[in-house]
Amino acid sequence: MNYVFYDFETTGRSSTWDQIIQVGAVLVNDTFDVLDRFEARCSLRPGTVPEPGALLVNKTTPDMLKKTNLSHFGMVQLMKETFEKWSPAIFIGYNSLSFDEEFLRKTFFKSLTDVYLTNTNGNKRGDILGLVRSAHLYYPDCIKTPISEKGNAVFKLDQIASMNGISHDNAHDAMGDVLATLGMAKIISKNAPSVWKASLMTTSKQDVANIVQNEKLFCINEYFYGKARPFVVSYICNHPVYNWPQCFDLKNDPEDYFNMDPSVLKEAMKKSPKIIRSVKDNKHPIIMNPSYGMNFEGYKQLGLKKLNERAEKLKSNEEFAKKVSRILQDEAQEKQDLDSQLDVQAEESIYSGGFPDEKTKMALKEFQKAEWKDRLVIADKMKDERYNYFAKKLMYEEVPDLLPKDLYNKIHRGIAKRILSTNDEKWNTIPKAYNELDSLRAKYEDDGDEERLAITNDINSFLEEIEQKYQDA
Repeated sequence: MNYVFYDFETTGRSSTWDQIIQVGAVLVNDTFDVLDRFEARCSLRPGTVPEPGALLVNKTTPDMLKKTNLSHFGMVQLMKETFEKWSPAIFIGYNSLSFDEEFLRKTFFKSLTDVYLTNTNGNKRGDILGLVRSAHLYYPDCIKTPISEKGNAVFKLDQIASMNGISHDNAHDAMGDVLATLGMAKIISKNAPSVWKASLMTTSKQDVANIVQNEKLFCINEYFYGKARPFVVSYICNHPVYNWPQCFDLKNDPEDYFNMDPSVLKEAMKKSPKIIRSVKDNKHPIIMNPSYGMNFEGYKQLGLKKLNERAEKLKSNEEFAKKVSRILQDEAQEKQDLDSQLDVQAEESIYSGGFPDEKTKMALKEFQKAEWKDRLVIADKMKDERYNYFAKKLMYEEVPDLLPKDLYNKIHRGIAKRILSTNDEKWNTIPKAYNELDSLRAKYEDDGDEERLAITNDINSFLEEIEQKYQDA
């Protein structure tokens, strides 16, 4: 398959409340030859308050946000058309499954388009950050990394790329980061080919299921407390609610747990280190042959023969799998009961609000194809309030003159109430942005950084413009 390497620069860290402001993407074949590329910048969505620190990191000035002729919705449409043209492919980024992919999905959600473009219709997903961590774990010399004060390898793209001979002068620019990510992929495929090949076998949930359910035991790794850690595990069951494969860490003897009372087993499952580990099948896990675990403490002492024996015991004990599943079900129910008490906004409901029904799907497709003058009527066909709200908000952003005055005022006042709030909201507000700017300004004054001080002044003026637009609402 071809690969799409992509990256976003954004107004902040929240995939729910911030927005994409720059897209960079390249289409390459399986030997990494570039076949096509796409790059775009857009203006700020009306009512979005950018984080000053984010703008400084990705070198986005207020002028850049104001002077582009491409709106956010316009950029999203171009990106969607490009990604569909390049499909089917494996969509890859650097920390993309935790960051860029969430921005992509929620952006498409709020733009009334296909949320799951990158993992349906033959498309798959990968993440070079996890791949780099895995390669470094199993082949420590395959890449060079900086070392943190705690003695751990650092995998930040802007630091690791240059250490491995990849030109990355334009760090935190979308296309600059895309090309650096592509460079890291080339290095891993060359210096740790077994890890690269393994990574191509887990780019979809079904691919992962085929491995974890059919192999008696295998080696996975998880990254926490600044380190990648290997685990030789055996599949037990899928999580009854979240559906992630649940695997037993064979460092432990399963017979010690088989006859435990459920309440005792529940407590044992909470203890650290965990005996049950989730394989996040939608997050591109790297799954290796169990022999790779033999280089690490806790497994090399036991040996593959003993680990195979433990895996056999697990496979032949269905009652234990059922007991684990019931415990996970109870825990998930307790969490859902707590979550149901929270106030969920439309923007936050992508995973909790359910899929659109057939009538809404038809209205969404009709909305995308129609001219702006016809879209308000189509919006009212959407009985799901979320999509109705998103459709009218898009019209407020793109063609405010086509909205009835009372509807325009309702949306305008709603935005004003959000962004001018003095409470500690989930989203960024004008008061929050001013506070962050004051802290940054004090830092740059101490450092004598005149260039960044000048940019903070520009951002301050920009925030004042946004505030002025909404404060009379």
